[in-house]
Amino acid sequence: MNLDFPAIAREALPLLSTDQMREVDRLMIEEYGIQLMQMMENAGRNLADMAEHMLAGSVRERPVLVLAGRGNNGGGGLVAARHLHNRGAEVQVITAYGPDSYAGVPAQQLQILLQMGVSASPAESGWALPPADLIIDALIGYGLQGNPRGAVADLIQWANAHPAPVLALDAPSGLDTTTGRVYEPCIQATATMTLALPKSGLISAETNKVGALYLADISVPPELYEALDIELPPLFADARILQVS
Repeated sequence: MNLDFPAIAREALPLLSTDQMREVDRLMIEEYGIQLMQMMENAGRNLADMAEHMLAGSVRERPVLVLAGRGNNGGGGLVAARHLHNRGAEVQVITAYGPDSYAGVPAQQLQILLQMGVSASPAESGWALPPADLIIDALIGYGLQGNPRGAVADLIQWANAHPAPVLALDAPSGLDTTTGRVYEPCIQATATMTLALPKSGLISAETNKVGALYLADISVPPELYEALDIELPPLFADARILQVS
């Protein structure tokens, strides 16, 4: 899949482990004062841009399903749902848990959508996903611990059985972002938009669950990478999203 984003060679990019990405997130907040809400907004806006490109440049009146977990990955998906709704898409959000299970910034993002009147409801046993032109996987990010369970597992299986292409945020849900181990079930993504820098597991996945890989800016300061002994050129000088080739 080629969406006309500028390309960058995979070999030119350092790879992060899950623990290193956690440290990037920690330093963003604690050392630079870049709060989770800001990072989530950056991720979600870029995810909406990716979705728009996958739908041939326009989301107006196009049905889009957003599958959202209750963690920060889910929060990014909820931000994307807001942007897509604002651009005219027919957005339906399906959450992996009831609204009372969401807390912190993801809960704020869910409440915003509900106030806007965007359709958002928890998955129920025995469902099949409704028709859509695109599915966004925002169920599990780098916090995966073992096989997905419960409604999260159901949503992964339903997404894989759906004819629509799947856009995964940061990593396909069910894939270990450090080792590339594929848990059961695991999203089979058409494209994955990862954040900041690629995670090593996206490159070393046992099977191709990632699809086409893209890299998006969440405004990590270059000084932060320097503190971690990572030398990088200004990756996003020309675009907020790059295709990793």
